[in-house]
Amino acid sequence: MSALLFLLAASVDPDIAAKIASMTPAQKAAQLQSGAPADGRQLPAYDYWNEALHGLARNGVATVFPQAIGLGATWDPDLMERIGTVVSTEARAKYNGLPGKDRLRYQGLTIWSPNINIFRDPRWGRGQETYGEDPLLTGSLAVGYVRGLQGPDLSQPRIIATPKHLVAHSGPEAGRDSFNVQSSAYDMEATYLPAFRMALTDGKALSVMCAYNGVHGVPVCASDWLLNQRVRKDWGFTGLVVSDCDAIGNINHYQRYRQTNAAASAVAIEAGMDLNCGKAYAALDQALAQGLTTRETVDTALARTFAARKALGDAFGAKSRWDSIPASAVDTLANRNLALEAARKSLVLLQNNGVLPLKPGARIAVIGPNADSLDVLEANYHGTAADPVTPLSALRKRFDVHYAQGSTLAEGVPVVIPETAFAPGLKAEFFASPDFSGAPVTTQTHRKVDFDWNRTSPAQGVPANRYGVRWTGTLLPEGPGDHILRVDVPRCFDCSGHDPVRLWIDDQPVVTDNGDNSAVEARLHFADASPHSIRLELAHASEDEGIRLTWVAPALPQRSRAVAEARAADAVVAFVGLSPAVEGEALQIEVPGFSGGDRTDIALPEAQQQLLEAVKATGKPLVVVLLSGSAVAMQWAKDHADAVVAAWYPGEAGGTAISDLIEGRYAPSGRLPVTFYARTLDLPAFVDYNMRERTYRYFHGVPLWGFGHGLSYTSFAYDRAQAPAEIAAGSTLTVKARLTNSGAREGEEVAQAYLIPPENLRTIGAFNDPVLRHNLVGFQRANLKQGREKTLSFTLDPRALSTVDRDGNRAVRPGNYRLFIGGGQPGEAKGTEVSFTITGTQELPK
Repeated sequence: MSALLFLLAASVDPDIAAKIASMTPAQKAAQLQSGAPADGRQLPAYDYWNEALHGLARNGVATVFPQAIGLGATWDPDLMERIGTVVSTEARAKYNGLPGKDRLRYQGLTIWSPNINIFRDPRWGRGQETYGEDPLLTGSLAVGYVRGLQGPDLSQPRIIATPKHLVAHSGPEAGRDSFNVQSSAYDMEATYLPAFRMALTDGKALSVMCAYNGVHGVPVCASDWLLNQRVRKDWGFTGLVVSDCDAIGNINHYQRYRQTNAAASAVAIEAGMDLNCGKAYAALDQALAQGLTTRETVDTALARTFAARKALGDAFGAKSRWDSIPASAVDTLANRNLALEAARKSLVLLQNNGVLPLKPGARIAVIGPNADSLDVLEANYHGTAADPVTPLSALRKRFDVHYAQGSTLAEGVPVVIPETAFAPGLKAEFFASPDFSGAPVTTQTHRKVDFDWNRTSPAQGVPANRYGVRWTGTLLPEGPGDHILRVDVPRCFDCSGHDPVRLWIDDQPVVTDNGDNSAVEARLHFADASPHSIRLELAHASEDEGIRLTWVAPALPQRSRAVAEARAADAVVAFVGLSPAVEGEALQIEVPGFSGGDRTDIALPEAQQQLLEAVKATGKPLVVVLLSGSAVAMQWAKDHADAVVAAWYPGEAGGTAISDLIEGRYAPSGRLPVTFYARTLDLPAFVDYNMRERTYRYFHGVPLWGFGHGLSYTSFAYDRAQAPAEIAAGSTLTVKARLTNSGAREGEEVAQAYLIPPENLRTIGAFNDPVLRHNLVGFQRANLKQGREKTLSFTLDPRALSTVDRDGNRAVRPGNYRLFIGGGQPGEAKGTEVSFTITGTQELPK
């Protein structure tokens, strides 16, 4: 069965055709919802919802790679394919190891990843889930990841990949269920669609997800021009279209595009939307009875859906070549090593005056709210890391480390209570029952309370689904003043029942929460830094995912402790930035700089800025490590820090990778996948989807650090660019250049090729249209030893050489072009340039 035919109409497969013919409208409707019930021996119960944004998510231990934005900073499609192979292998291993045939949420083989929306504005909290702001970089990495996920045989895929969210989906999070995008034909063709086209046509993804939002008043999941015409007709896509979760219900309840679930379901399925994540499609039988859709349309969607399950070996008695992957394939040493390689390649050295690398064994002050926090390693949509390594833990193995947290993340935002508050540690007792009956199964000592135990046992001999944990010890306040203590339990989504937690200070109950999040916080005043007894209990019997004990401590004593450590150190390494607690999907947060998961100000939060200024005033060298899912405006750090590193949310091995970079065990090679703007005022309105003055392609101001920027511990030189003087439209162009490692050590360069079209093709049209500067058309990694050289070759097809007009028509057009090849953008990095002429015109398909 060919890769392009296995999801065609029911007549292709007699088993599927016979099953569909035997079903009632209600049965069909049930099978087109994400939580499909069992229906006879041929169809076990199956939930289509599974996630693998940067590793298999939400189903116990799995390899946790850097968050997607960090993977974007690797600029490495081959690495992405290897990561995809690991992720899908672990998914199969878990799937194969389950008893019986029914598969619950996060246990299936239909994976709703990658997120390939364009990160057009750093304020979007979910931008961390993307590969950045450029369509070619995003599409290339998506193709690599999709190929790795699905495997070499598309008639029997390891899993089915689902690029999302089609299309023009990038915030705001507030109101996303009803948001309507106004996008020009130019922006749609030049920015929002290309990565999806690449993922489906080149990557051959077997599924795609339509977004919540509307475009020009039409909900995307009900958009005939997009799904039936562009995706299926123009791109030749024959796979499965799934909705974002509850997006079909939104057509009725939020977007008011139709007045009932039946009518909403009908307009979606008629537009080419097959499978509903949610329950709105339960009204499809009503839609059929009312004549709003046809049996043929429903059967076609059902045929594609069933064909996907049969190809995976999940239904109709089918087997898969991947059925023998064992449980031992999860969290292997090779997988951990790949996570470390990815973390290393994701780190971007933004600036360095020579202070890095630091001398091994030096006394360093490690400060900042992100130095020792699990959530900034795992980010969102994550699995459970078996052995996560924070920067603090890793640096202790190489340096004489003295640690102080120094500040909170932002005003009113709790952070994990640091180990310095629990010296010499907390006693942790694990019980086999959430009622704490009997003797503890095991006892451990914990530095802090910061754990992800999602669908996994917290300790050897303790059941994963029911247990109790009691921590006891001593709490040392930061100093006199008010402390807000919060017990943070990441609650499971869409499930019944949550875990109770209780907290005592000096044997007095201060937090008593029965699982409804109504009383997880307490404000306590301490007169000084004297110790107080502490007891914390977690009774686990739900699908909740772990526990963190956090606080907001008085700012002045917290900062003073950090300054004292800085004064006694040879250098300061400050771990600052953001966290998934302040940027992410539909968060319940309203504090200065942050709203609902998005940002209202792209500057480093004031509490952290004050911390940096205070430790720099000691006169010690300052290395700033930014952990975040998005660009942060740090003009002060650029002007005053001795080195700055963008570390993103770097995954389970992130601490080791950062420590290796600081010590100089490898030369950094990451490159920015987004523009770092200098200030919020440089950005257009967040709700405006016009690309004018957005991203490196259309922003005409001066960035803090530009897209493609990244330094090394060595240096590279480019010369001898060669290209034909003239080519005809529709021809392929090959350009060569010489790359030389001109520095003092081995290193890996990311060579980038940018096309600069003629002026008349860069100015699109009216006053408010985007004005193109240049466009990434190729990139490649090259590892060279000191003094070695390599001939780079970039082969550009007609699509790479094309431009888009104001009406959204793509063509290769005549004129004099320039191509820059270098270590970054033209005018911002060293490189070489060549000119050539294109004659004639060649229209290109959508």
